[in-house]
Amino acid sequence: MTNVIACIDDSFLSEYVTKASVWAAIKMDAPLTLLHSLEKAPITSNNDLSGSIGFGSREYLLSELTELDEKRAKLALEQGKAILSDAQKHAQEAGTKDTALLQRHGDLVETLTDLEESTRLVVLGRCGGNNMNANTIGSHIERAARALHRPILITVGEFKAPTNFMIAYDGRETSDNAIARIIKSPLLKGLTCHLVMAGENTEARRCKFENAKALLEKEGFDVTASLIAGDIYPVLTDYRQANDIELMVMGAYAHSKVKRFFVGSNTSKMIIESNIPLLILR
Repeated sequence: MTNVIACIDDSFLSEYVTKASVWAAIKMDAPLTLLHSLEKAPITSNNDLSGSIGFGSREYLLSELTELDEKRAKLALEQGKAILSDAQKHAQEAGTKDTALLQRHGDLVETLTDLEESTRLVVLGRCGGNNMNANTIGSHIERAARALHRPILITVGEFKAPTNFMIAYDGRETSDNAIARIIKSPLLKGLTCHLVMAGENTEARRCKFENAKALLEKEGFDVTASLIAGDIYPVLTDYRQANDIELMVMGAYAHSKVKRFFVGSNTSKMIIESNIPLLILR
């Protein structure tokens, strides 16, 4: 695992994805790959024109339509190259030492799966394409989380390097795995850590919570720990707002449970309504 991969397209979020990936690559001292995936363009008509074009002109018009599709594909290719070139220029100006450009034809998630062995972190925008509704989860995020076993950094708007982060801890195996990954990675080193657990203050939960805090402090993290009574979503939301949290860190379920992780869950609500980046750890 070596590369930070930034998934960029022609949407407004690509600038933020690039900034976030540059920050991550520098923090992790890792090569940066700027990826543009040329996915199949959506069909603009539900009709099969080949059967409705009049006799005599059919062959000519079909040829024109084929030529038009080829021109569109060529323009999309050139546009992608320009997007990559602009992103590379920004990354280099921001201080990245090793930046590669990669343009692939086909589905984005399938491409990420192919690159997984050499991937250390994937950076994605919350919504894909030109969807201007910022509070929307792009289908690529759920699919990527189901297919990949690498951390995913989700940008939700203008990105600035965070000075603190909050870990949503629940005492389960996924949360413990998230703590272990945070400790091993240089990505969050030097940032103030807020460890937050919502729910009942039982002896068993408090013991796990204190152990998690001790592990982080042992690795040099400055930890503010809070075990707060209440439901997960409102507790995390209120704490985030009250303490000016700049990055949310959450653990994902195991592969077989990822669907539940996104559909109707507190995590889904956090991703949809968050105004700060989220780091999802598998």
